Amino acid sequence: MEFCQKCGSIMLPKKIEGAPVLVCSGCGYATKAIEPEKYKLAKPGREREAVAVIEKEIKPTLPTTRTRCPRCGHDTAYWWLVQTRGADEPSTRFYRCVK
Repeated sequence: MEFCQKCGSIMLPKKIEGAPVLVCSGCGYATKAIEPEKYKLAKPGREREAVAVIEKEIKPTLPTTRTRCPRCGHDTAYWWLVQTRGADEPSTRFYRCVK
């Protein structure tokens, strides 16, 4: 890894007119690469196809507990924890009816 002599930013390898050079990412200063074999130029990546995952039924991912819903009377609810205040205070537990 090389750093720019002018501004101190990182120098990135590039090929200009077939010759490997290091170009500053900050100010654009360019210099000849002293040991070009140790700098590997990145190849452009291939674009990937989007894959659609289709499931017949939705599976819940939240944990459940047995507690009575005040609205419908159902006895199972999802629950999760959220840090609502400072880090030195306990988390707040939220419930949502499965129905």
